Amino acid sequence: MKVTVVGAGNVGATCADVLATREIANEIVLVDIKEGFAEGKALDIWQKAPVIGYDSRTVGVTGDYSRTADSDVVVITSGLPRKPGMSRDDLISTNAGIVKSVTEQVVKYSPNAIIIIVSNPLDVMTYQAHLTSGLSRTKVFGMAGILDTARYRAFLAEALNVSPKDIQAVLMGGHGDTMVPLPRYTTVGGIPVTELIGKEELDAIVHRTAVGGGELVKLMGTSAWYAPGAAAAQMVEAIVRDQRRVFPVCVKLEGEYGMDGVYLGAPVILGKNGIEKVIELQLNDDEKALLETSRGHVQEVMDALDKMNQANA
Repeated sequence: MKVTVVGAGNVGATCADVLATREIANEIVLVDIKEGFAEGKALDIWQKAPVIGYDSRTVGVTGDYSRTADSDVVVITSGLPRKPGMSRDDLISTNAGIVKSVTEQVVKYSPNAIIIIVSNPLDVMTYQAHLTSGLSRTKVFGMAGILDTARYRAFLAEALNVSPKDIQAVLMGGHGDTMVPLPRYTTVGGIPVTELIGKEELDAIVHRTAVGGGELVKLMGTSAWYAPGAAAAQMVEAIVRDQRRVFPVCVKLEGEYGMDGVYLGAPVILGKNGIEKVIELQLNDDEKALLETSRGHVQEVMDALDKMNQANA
């Protein structure tokens, strides 16, 4: 198996490192536009192999997409990083151009690859990649819900003083402030979370999750990378090993939840063919209202992207 990670920054390098350490692919190609950057990161990861004990080979290249040919999965992390005071939507113009250019190269050399988008603003960049690639929604989707759910589960594990391994949860909607938490579908060792924690404390955790990315930007002056990189790698693993994992990912809805054509986080089955199935949960009225609010927010940015693309056509 061959996996390409585009963008050798913090998120991309972390993703490649997790892929290598867990031996998810035989060959991992790291690509960047900065001369020598990907080569150095890949070499550093490879030199760690004898210490940790893994066989996956990492290779770095500067802008040479021919080296990525015949990749089974491609993870796109490239783009302008989020800075303090900058919303995800502020990134749309620059990053849409980057994602479009990268996707064109990916499809040229790996027409059968499954493409995972990590670039921000996530939902709209997934839309851009879909437009550019012309591939079906089963093969182009975004990493959002896994990261958001991981943050939610980590905060719950801390509050309850339990292992995060025992917490299962689902979040839907846009990636970021308008995500839709679903406490009804959150369990701890099979026990509904509402039986273990009060509503006020749970609401505070949900809010912290929604602004989780912003919290890290304020602390570090830049976006997170360990959790996003690992989340993307987990998606790759589910595909490469045909695990058929149930994950919330950013996917184009085609009638599910009464929505069509919008890119939102929803639970899916992830396997060797990419998205094997979109799971439609039975949401209550409050959850439906939150999802509709999230849809409206994402649709606005999608419309803005459409206008930009028309102006540049």
